[in-house]
Amino acid sequence: MPKIKTHSGAKKRFKLSKNGKVIRAHANKSHILNKKTTKRKRGLRKTAVTDATNARQAKRLIPYK
Repeated sequence: MPKIKTHSGAKKRFKLSKNGKVIRAHANKSHILNKKTTKRKRGLRKTAVTDATNARQAKRLIPYK
């Protein structure tokens, strides 16, 4: 059985928690930050758990993480 290739984009974006949940960063934090409140930008710094509908696909893209 050959090894599965890890998706290069996904390995930069996702991590797995100890319980096997997929961790991701929030979007909308790269530019046009003037109109966003400080509270909103601070909240976007934190990580989030990927939704269950997308978690299975993300795990398939990062098989060895």
